[in-house]
This record gives sequence, structure tokens and C-alpha cells, in this order.
Amino acid sequence: MDYYDHVKEAADTIRARVPEVPQVAVVLGSGLGDFANSLGDAVTFPYDQLPHWPASRVIGHEGKLVVGRAAKAGGRAIAALAGRCHVYEGHDLHTVTFGIRVMGLLGVKTLILTNAAGGVNTGFQQGALMVIDDHINLIGNNPLVGANDERFGARFPDMTEVYSLRLRRTADQAGRAMNLLLPHGVYVALLGPSYETPAEIRYLRTIGADAVGMSTVPEAIVARHMGIEVLGLSCITNMAAGVLPQPLNHDGVMETARRIRGQFIALLEGIIGQL
Repeated sequence: MDYYDHVKEAADTIRARVPEVPQVAVVLGSGLGDFANSLGDAVTFPYDQLPHWPASRVIGHEGKLVVGRAAKAGGRAIAALAGRCHVYEGHDLHTVTFGIRVMGLLGVKTLILTNAAGGVNTGFQQGALMVIDDHINLIGNNPLVGANDERFGARFPDMTEVYSLRLRRTADQAGRAMNLLLPHGVYVALLGPSYETPAEIRYLRTIGADAVGMSTVPEAIVARHMGIEVLGLSCITNMAAGVLPQPLNHDGVMETARRIRGQFIALLEGIIGQL
């Protein structure tokens, strides 16, 4: 079996067990997995029980796919990926983006990518929710490198509008409905797993970055390769190195994510309800 066959096998396994194939999928970053647990009529797939699906071993990533309905979003069927794997865990980019490929073959048309990110823009506050307008890929590789399988998409996909303007406007409308003004910005992805140095953050700010993280960008590239419309949301769980006079740690990231989870879930429900 080749890569496409592995993806198809996983998609077929999910399709056989859910009452309705979702057209909307959400990838939940560090500490943001509670949204998956809020879905009703849920069918849960631990990642290790899905064929060929890579495990997520990072603290704050539950490692399961939940297909269910969001009651506060019109009862729409949603696939929620509670956790992702990362390049820094030793995975290649085909493995990192496997779940997005599965969502594409399953029939998902709209993908919401979320992450915990460091605030590079000094105007941001810890706990802010940022709409991603664009990204900079500094991971050092691209998930489309290698032979192209036309069953997934064209060899040279356009990246002029990776993050859908329509969906960004929808996010703004959902934010206004809950009296939440959402900042917009550019997300830059680095390899990790070490946090960036203050000098690296100054460099990233100079080239136009507003937030920094270790995920999302490969998933967005693969989604656009498959013709999926993408929205990106970053939870600014910490200010990046050198912005504040304190060291960074994953516990602080998780604590901020826990603090804003109610607001985050409400925003997701508002966005999905308007799709």
C-alpha cells in the first residue's frame, strides 16, 4: 500500500462508523482540546485505533478524533482532532499532515486550525485570540516535497490566500457577537522543540511575524493542496522570549490555554454557526 492507500483506509474506517460525514474539521492545539469534549452524539476514535494514524505524545494533546455535533452551532456535524503530532517529535511532514489528508478524503470542505503561540507583536496581550492572515514557513521543509499524487492535488498549488478571507471575516463577526475584538497577524512556524531566543524573536519581528509556533503551517499547505478552505486561530499563550523578563515553559502555556478555554469554545461555536 502507498501513502494514498493508507490515508484512504483511515478515511474509510471513520466513514463507516459515523452517522454523518462532517464537512467541517477543527484541529485543536496545546491545551485547547476541551472543544472536542463539548460535542454531542460523539463518536470517538483514539488515534492509536485508526489505521496508520500517528500518535501525539505532547502534553496537552489528548490524541483522539471526535466526530459529533455542536449544539450551539446549529447541530452541525464536526470532526475535532484533539491533538496533533509535530516535526520536532521526529516525524516527517507526510506523517505530520496525515490527519489533514484523511479529512480531505473524508469530504471535509472547511478546516479550522488552532494553536498555542508565542506573542511576537508587543501589542498583544497574553490570552489573546489572533486570526491568522498569513504565515511564514521557517520549519525548513514543505509537506509537498517529493513525488506529487494528483489524487490529492496539483503539483504547484497557489498560496496567495492560504487563510480564507471569507472565513477571517466570519471569525470577526463571531468575535463581535461576543464583544471580542480579534487581532489579526502573521504566524511563523519554526521547527522547535526549544523555544526561540530573544535574538530570533527580534529577527522574526523584523520580517513581519506577529506570533510564533511549531505547527499549523504544514497542515495549512496540505489543506490548500486538497482544495480545503482554511481558517487559522492562534491563542497567544505566552509572550515570546525577550518580550517579558521571565523564562518560558510549557506549564505556563497550558495554564493560559485553560484560562481562556470558555472564550475559545464560544468563539469556535460562533464561527461554525455562521458557516
